[in-house]
Amino acid sequence: MLGTRKLSYGSETHLEDTTSRITTIKSALTWAHHVLKGVADNPSREARLLLCHVLDAQPEYLIQYEDKVLTIEEAARFSQLAAERARGMPMAYLLGYQGFYDIEVAVNPDVLIPRPETELLVEKALEWASNRQHSFIVDVGTGSGIIALVLAKHLRNAHITAVDVSQTALDVAQKNGETLGVANRVRWLHGDLLQPLIQMHDFVDLIVANLPYIETEVLGQLEVSKYEPIIALNGGSDGLDYFRRLFAEAPFVLRPRGAILLEIGASQSYHVSELARQTFPDAVITVDKDLGNHDRVVSVQL
Repeated sequence: MLGTRKLSYGSETHLEDTTSRITTIKSALTWAHHVLKGVADNPSREARLLLCHVLDAQPEYLIQYEDKVLTIEEAARFSQLAAERARGMPMAYLLGYQGFYDIEVAVNPDVLIPRPETELLVEKALEWASNRQHSFIVDVGTGSGIIALVLAKHLRNAHITAVDVSQTALDVAQKNGETLGVANRVRWLHGDLLQPLIQMHDFVDLIVANLPYIETEVLGQLEVSKYEPIIALNGGSDGLDYFRRLFAEAPFVLRPRGAILLEIGASQSYHVSELARQTFPDAVITVDKDLGNHDRVVSVQL
């Protein structure tokens, strides 16, 4: 999960009475760069993205027509979005979408914003399933649906199930599936972890999950907790609550020679691996690092 920095650009007066500052595309971008530089790593890029969103335009348009005069409505909407971003609102929520792997999905505050780190989890799942025909795979805690949807796009012969305890999150995921044209290739189930499958006496070959894994005490200190759903972040006092529960339920749904792939926090590989060994003592357990050289995915192969 990602941390964020505190706002440090200065007085809120930067966000007030912007009418005189925002007249053209060029002046709007100049103003927004100043407003966003305390919260954004690349304020110019974020300013362009927000203005493209307001104008429903491509980046080239902003360059070609930099002297275009904005309407009062366009200027007001842009200043509102820039102000919300300056206060810490994630860009993905302001724009309403986020790119992930080779897809783009709609996101809102009901779902966690997809992170680049999770792409490693997807890659491991695709690698696992590439030599297996007609695998049954479950994405536990699907959120916006990113894992299930990428798998459905690339694994034409797989049977994909996506589960989430939040119905509002599941609604977002289903709509994303419809937009991407793969909704009918995913079975959407509302419920807690593996309980829907257990109740249906259903079995799978692969469990993939990006579970909440931030420690409760740590979470309260992170800016991310102000905007993204706590239920998708809070892993309990030691960050391992959901891993314990998943391993307790997994034997009831996992087929022989099946596997579990889990995204983890950078310091959790030992503890998650030990939980796996307690449940599956004969399993082969491996840990993969992300691009930042942090432990990120635990694989449990029966």
